[in-house]
Amino acid sequence: MVPHPNDPSLYSFVPVDPTSDFPIQNLPYGVFSSGGGLAPRVGVAIGDFVLDLWELEQDGRLNVGDLGAFSAPTLNPFMALGPKLWSHTRARISELLRHDNPELRDNEELRKLALVPMAQVKLHMPIAVSGYTDFYSSKEHATNVGVMFRGKDNALQRNWLHMPIGYNGRASTVVVSGTKVRRPRGQLKPPGAELPSFGACRRLDFELEMGVVIGQPSPMGEMLDEVSAAEMIFGFVLLNDWSARDIQQWEYVPLGPFQGKAFATSISPWIVTREALEPFRVQGPAQDPAPLPYLQQVQPNNYDLQLDVGLRAAPMKESMRICRTNFKYMYWSSVQQLVHHASSGCAMNIGDLLGSGTISGPEKDQRGSLLEISWNGTEPVELSGGIKRTFLEDGDSLSLHGWCQGDGYRVGFGEVEGTILPAQ
Repeated sequence: MVPHPNDPSLYSFVPVDPTSDFPIQNLPYGVFSSGGGLAPRVGVAIGDFVLDLWELEQDGRLNVGDLGAFSAPTLNPFMALGPKLWSHTRARISELLRHDNPELRDNEELRKLALVPMAQVKLHMPIAVSGYTDFYSSKEHATNVGVMFRGKDNALQRNWLHMPIGYNGRASTVVVSGTKVRRPRGQLKPPGAELPSFGACRRLDFELEMGVVIGQPSPMGEMLDEVSAAEMIFGFVLLNDWSARDIQQWEYVPLGPFQGKAFATSISPWIVTREALEPFRVQGPAQDPAPLPYLQQVQPNNYDLQLDVGLRAAPMKESMRICRTNFKYMYWSSVQQLVHHASSGCAMNIGDLLGSGTISGPEKDQRGSLLEISWNGTEPVELSGGIKRTFLEDGDSLSLHGWCQGDGYRVGFGEVEGTILPAQ
């Protein structure tokens, strides 16, 4: 009997450290380029290597029925092949990498072509983003922000407990980890100012999120249910939805975020598949009042996924952790977000990206934004060397990490990092 790719007893002939994000139980997809003049193409992370799926396809070891899927510069063509093919391909890759399978292990020529050291590759945007929607689904985060701006008695708006709140963001400025982020400019109106002015954002923030990558479309005019929505999800990425708090504060009434969110959203280069996360499914928080029938869930759709945020202020040599939380705290699950998104008849496309919304937990050290950590600038963050931050300054670098901890292995996402450049 062939073991399932999630079997915790599996191990690869490629050496993988137990603390690595990329064991054989993970096999996340990405797009990479390396030396030799080959264009960006699809690969899978295994330990400290990238497995070149195009090379395996050329050798006849991997066949998905679409000769262009692995030579494409994005994963969109592969995602279009559907969930059964996704699962079959992952199982075949797992089989080729197993320690007891000589197919690739003992083929020295193919191994040299197909296994590229991670240190020698450049990672690219893994998908062509069709559309980007950001949600607001952490009860702890929404409550914290509500207390700051409306007081404890009116922290959550009346609609918040009845549906996932979201807004349509900009697909054009979704960028891959390592892309530097230019401080945005916009209209600002500080408290006490009679009129707005135009200038550089002074309250630049991060938002710790997960991104859902949609791998299958849904037709305009049709609704989704829990099962069909889950099957459309190809996988997940780390996501930092950079936020210009002062621009947003002036513009958001009456229609919500616009320029304060449109300038940059960073994602990790590796997409961890929904199938790889199956062992880590958990029930989310109890939802009271019960959602309307179309949003009710039968399956546990949250994940026990640990998340870290590190901040390296410009004068610092090393990053310092400022937050550790967990994706399991999200009040509205990714499946509920997708079901709600399509409930009006909104068509979903291959390559759509859904941001979870800021992920905060119940404790102070689990707050997923500087707005919360510094409590709107009133409690500066103490960093090493006596450095303090309320919001991000030019030259600061922000990095997110996330992983699910298995028995002797972890299924991780790598990193999403961005460094702030001065406004033009």
